[in-house]
Amino acid sequence: MAVVISMLRGVNVGAHHRMKMADLRAVYESLGHKDVRTYVQSGNVISRGAASAVKIEDAIEQKFGFRPAVILRTPEELRAVIARNPFEGVAPAKLLVCFLPRNPGEEAGERVRTLPPTPEQVRLDGKQMYIYFPDGMARPKLSMPAVEKALKVAGTGRNWNTVLALLEIAESL
Repeated sequence: MAVVISMLRGVNVGAHHRMKMADLRAVYESLGHKDVRTYVQSGNVISRGAASAVKIEDAIEQKFGFRPAVILRTPEELRAVIARNPFEGVAPAKLLVCFLPRNPGEEAGERVRTLPPTPEQVRLDGKQMYIYFPDGMARPKLSMPAVEKALKVAGTGRNWNTVLALLEIAESL
């Protein structure tokens, strides 16, 4: 069975879309996934199993009553994301990777480049977007809703340390 990394959008953020990671692992196991592991409480699942975002979303909706988007990556894809980091050398706490379900295309990238300037730097690269927050992520000037509107696709963000940890866990399977 192939290793798959699942990243759920918008779970356990504030009071909405709450789920216990043990219950989330059980959902994956009910779908036949093996060696199911979660990382932190924000919907990161690493497992061995058939990669179908729709089946995972269906099972989560049935169990929890809401349907978060599920973005899947293989360990090879995550290695490539790490290798292509355009902000190498910046503090990990100031770097976010937004994983997208599909490549939004060059037109979308151009729309993002024409957004009003902010201190944050954005680089679109296929199915991911790297964002460097020179002043930290606590009070960004960059409007993520405006970025998603320009891209015409919503993703889910993970800080750099989480990206590295997800790959480490995936490679241990």
